[in-house]
Amino acid sequence: KMGNAESNAYQNHLSRFLPEEQSDIDGVFDTLSGSSGSSGAKNAKATKKTVTLAALQARQSAHTREPLPEQMTVRLYNGMKSVDLSGKSSGLSEQVAKEQFVIFMSNLLKGNADEKITIIMRMISKTEGPVKGKQIQEFTEDLIMSLVHVLSYRKELKGWSLENTRDSASGVKALAAQLLSELKLADGTKPVSPQLLETSFDQRVVEDWVYRVPQISVFLSVVIRQGLHVLHSLPDQTNDILNLVPRCKGMKGRGLVSLFDIPSIIYINSHLPAELQHKWQLLFSSRLHGESFSQLCGHIVNKGPCIVILRDLDGYLFGGFASHSWEVKPQFQGDNRCFLFSVFPSLAVYTYTGYNDHFMYLNHGQQTMPNGLGMGGQHGYFGLWIDSDYGKGHSKAKPRCTTYNSPQLSAREEFTLDAMEVWAVGDIPESVVGKKSILDVDPEAQALLEMAGKTRQSEGLREPIEEDEEDE
Repeated sequence: KMGNAESNAYQNHLSRFLPEEQSDIDGVFDTLSGSSGSSGAKNAKATKKTVTLAALQARQSAHTREPLPEQMTVRLYNGMKSVDLSGKSSGLSEQVAKEQFVIFMSNLLKGNADEKITIIMRMISKTEGPVKGKQIQEFTEDLIMSLVHVLSYRKELKGWSLENTRDSASGVKALAAQLLSELKLADGTKPVSPQLLETSFDQRVVEDWVYRVPQISVFLSVVIRQGLHVLHSLPDQTNDILNLVPRCKGMKGRGLVSLFDIPSIIYINSHLPAELQHKWQLLFSSRLHGESFSQLCGHIVNKGPCIVILRDLDGYLFGGFASHSWEVKPQFQGDNRCFLFSVFPSLAVYTYTGYNDHFMYLNHGQQTMPNGLGMGGQHGYFGLWIDSDYGKGHSKAKPRCTTYNSPQLSAREEFTLDAMEVWAVGDIPESVVGKKSILDVDPEAQALLEMAGKTRQSEGLREPIEEDEEDE
């Protein structure tokens, strides 16, 4: 009887996978367990094959560079081993049976928070019972580090790279801290940093956290698929993996290193409206286009929704998302999809409070109104302000910015700008892509200029709109 119930459970798990997914999982298991040929997987003897930690590690080191960091391989193995095949005290065995392997895949790739949690608890700690905040922190940092590593290894960064972005090490810690800030104790309170690490969390609390922080499941899914190279090529029904990393345009061949790191790109991108998450295109970089407010305006006006990021002289990184094209005018613009964010020293997004509609502001060359770029708060007290006297800015938010409930984002209230980038997100509006100079439209005017021996002044200033080349 026991055997029957167990094989039914196994069949149920197996049935979650499409036939081609099943044969993909069989193939990976066969490789890991040292058996070959999928015909072997069909007969009963094949289920006696097992996978050991050494086999998983060997699979990793068979490559010149490991697809997965060592500590993640151990965590995945502990997760597989923890799958309980009822009646066979399998938790004690050092080997992973075929059923355990399939149920592990089924729960983590196709399951709900309830199905994932026992495995995740064992990936956090090998022993039963509550886990410490510090153990959850280490697991989360390993997970994010492995995600960045495996996306880079499999060339899935879509034009971003570890070379053209800021070092990811501090980004991994910042994103882990951000995800951990969602951990709530059973009574609904959130323990704060120092005591968080020493606090014990039981399975129910960790399950609630995994349920409320979808990134954990998404990251795990990518690490398993790309790390073990299983089900990675089959189209996935979920968009969260598809747009996990946006395609990067405008960095190629420019020798630039972005102010963003990979973890912060993933995090900020997840807060954008869904239709804008597929692509980021560099519009302005102070290192490329110079430190001038009119250059900034020239590159970002009417280009659709944008992300602005800056670094102050103290090394703080912060910025905002503008949901509409920037326009130079003395009124506030934008809507409640705008937000402010911090990237370093902490990673966080601050969204609309409903208090006022001072979302975004851009003005230049006016006598009566402030000239500069601002987001949130009010004139003279912006959540984020860059003065038209380029290089000066402020983030005044005592105690919080009225529009976005953000704290002071810069190290000092009045800051000096060190570097700045603006990225268009989503597709640049059609009206811009086809935009021509008055001289392009009026060949007669052009001919007159040429007859007068004058060259076209605007020629050198305009940047070619970058075609969508497939980035390596």
